Amino acid sequence: MQEDFHYYATYCAAYLAGYTHEESMEICYSAQFVDCCTVSILSRLKAPHQAATTQLNMEMMDARTDIYGLQEITRIWASFHFLPYDLYATKEHCSKRYLNKYRLICGPNGQLVRYMINAAKGGTTQKVGVAMHVLADTWAHRYFAGTPSLVINNTNYHFYEYVMIDGKETMRQVAFKHNPTAKDDLDKGIFINTMYQGSESAIMNLGHGRAGHFPDYSFAKYKYLPAWGEYKEIVKDNREDFYNAFCQMVYAMKFIRGERDEFELSCYEYEELSRYEEEIKGILSKRQLLASDDWKQFGEKLSGREIEDFQLEKYFDEYLGASGDEKGSTYMGKFINAALAQKAMVAGKIYNSGNPLVGIAFRGRR
Repeated sequence: MQEDFHYYATYCAAYLAGYTHEESMEICYSAQFVDCCTVSILSRLKAPHQAATTQLNMEMMDARTDIYGLQEITRIWASFHFLPYDLYATKEHCSKRYLNKYRLICGPNGQLVRYMINAAKGGTTQKVGVAMHVLADTWAHRYFAGTPSLVINNTNYHFYEYVMIDGKETMRQVAFKHNPTAKDDLDKGIFINTMYQGSESAIMNLGHGRAGHFPDYSFAKYKYLPAWGEYKEIVKDNREDFYNAFCQMVYAMKFIRGERDEFELSCYEYEELSRYEEEIKGILSKRQLLASDDWKQFGEKLSGREIEDFQLEKYFDEYLGASGDEKGSTYMGKFINAALAQKAMVAGKIYNSGNPLVGIAFRGRR
């Protein structure tokens, strides 16, 4: 997902879940900052590098590709962007090495979602924001894995999107091209992706890089043939998935706030949001590169308050100006602790399942 959903839509979900405007702003900042918190940013803040929640393209280019480098990549991307659906999934006639990667395929409503939401209950707004980012991405990034793998994450020529032509839904083959200086062309169906590399664990084969930003668009409905699925056609409708994500976020945050006694998987706040369904689905279905303006307008109508645009360095000075003992009580200090706890939880679950792809899990501060 992109800033439109992680920031503006998350604000809307938080406000509908009962948080105040100020709390909702804190939650959506953390949700979006997950896509920004790199080692480079943490170096500027003189903060622990273990709290990194993403990696810049340039950082990825320089990343180590030995086992230790790949484990660090997997710890970041599986923890924050491609939460595994089933760490104990079974598959016949495959090697243990392949099975370890297969078990990291992302999907919604897995047990790690339950652990994450329960851990956020009673926690800081930063912890809620991190959890909402990860929860939302389980819907957008399903069928891809947060570890470099050609066999899991590759796409080929059989990749079609459903588009409306003359009022009729029609299939059109997607054209993927590797051109980092270009933008996606929605009219022509041309999308920028990572360069093909035949090595199984090449960095270019991480997550949905081979499908570019296409899986992040809420309007996208597409079908393709993943190798891990024995080349059987999979149809994915982001319009439906993103609506489920939004309704589940509202449901989860109501639990976190204490309005519900238990968080159950596959439960959504459909009934309460029914009066907004048409408007929300209208935003999700609109074919555009970024839906930030539409979500912002919707959120400001809900709360009657202005939603300030995302400002990357909003909380940096507070953290830099705090003494060592005080840093943990600043906004950024609480985000760092939330990030460390999330990474420790996910990496620990993966490691304890017998999967070595994240290496030995570390203890995150809580």
